[in-house]
Parts: sequence; C-alpha cells; structure tokens
Amino acid sequence: MKTELTHVYLMPGMAANPSIFEYIKLPDAQYEIHWLEWQIPDKRESLEAYAKRMCQFIVHDNVVLLGVSFGGILVQEMTKYIKVKKLFVVSSVKSHYELPKRFKLLKVTKAYKILPTQLVSNIDLLAKYAFGETVKKRVDLYKKYLSVKDKTYLDWSIKQVVCWGQEEPHPDAIYIHGDKDVIFPYSCKDDCIVLRGGTHIMIINKYKWFNENLPKLIEA
Repeated sequence: MKTELTHVYLMPGMAANPSIFEYIKLPDAQYEIHWLEWQIPDKRESLEAYAKRMCQFIVHDNVVLLGVSFGGILVQEMTKYIKVKKLFVVSSVKSHYELPKRFKLLKVTKAYKILPTQLVSNIDLLAKYAFGETVKKRVDLYKKYLSVKDKTYLDWSIKQVVCWGQEEPHPDAIYIHGDKDVIFPYSCKDDCIVLRGGTHIMIINKYKWFNENLPKLIEA
C-alpha cells in the first residue's frame, strides 16, 4: 500500500530566494518538498493581508510549513488562515519581545522609513540586512542566495519585522534557533530547540541536522 505523502512547504528569509533550501532532503517515500518565494508586496499591504495572499500557494491540505527568519514570522501569520500538520519557525522570533533593542529603536523613532535600502545592489550591505554578517570570502554564495533586491519589498519587509506585534509564541509552533544567531540573539530561551554553534544561516550550513531531525519532529 502506497504511503500518502506529507507536503512540506519552505519559506526563505528576508531577501533570500528558496535555493537556501537546496540541501534540505527528506525521504522521498514520505515527503514532498515545495519551495515558496517572496512576492512583491503593495507598499501599504499589511502583514496579515500578505500572509493571506501567500496562502494561495499552499495547494495541499494539512501541510508542514517551515519558515526561516522573516519567513518564520510570515508562516506564523499564515497559520491564521490555513490548518497545518506541523509549523517550524527557524532562526526567527516567537514574539516582538525577542526583537533586539536596535529593532525596537527603529520602531520608536520610525527610522526604518529612512534606511538606505536603495543601496542593496551592494551585496555586502544586503548580507548584513539579511544574514547579519559581511560577505567576506562568501560573495558568490551570497549572490546566489540573496536575490530579492526590490526596494519596495525590502522597505516593506523591514517595517513588518520591526513593527511585528505578536505578544505570545504560537502555541503549536516548533521553534529552532542557533545560539550564535546575531540577528535574533534573544530567541533561545523558553520552549525552543537550540542548535549549538548555529548562526542565522544554519538552514544552509547545518542542513544535515535538519535532514536528520525534521522527519522525527514531523511525526512526533
């Protein structure tokens, strides 16, 4: 008897294309992976409206939904509109209380409105926005993964992260975080799976952990 497939949808982080998931491999007999991509938002589109719009790309029932970084915020919002089998939030935050002080300052001062997102053709600047680190010797790697450079999208994304209002962790989410994450350094506390040595890009460089453990977590 053929096993019914579980469909796993993966949402990348800010400015990243879904090739960040190229090393994520799950058993073909049980799972089918689908990559989600960022859509360019309307300048005035709310995060709630955007999340609802993104749900149109989920074409199966009772899916597994995994989001990284800002994608982790987005998938938490998407589950307000669709039922999921499991929700994974990777390298992200559980609520606005975990946002770092510099993000909170951007919100209070509204300085996010004047960030130089028009300069993101500079791949080093984009890497700092998205991954929290400079390109150094990995310029080709970042050029490959960070391809969403539309100014409207970046301005909108930064505002949504800074102004996210979630008060409590999602009750059904499985949060996975690295203890060396410099973008969101306060997210390892409370109910969270912590990867030692994991950085903000651990979905790329610790993919073996995810390949080994995601099936166990999905079926738990």
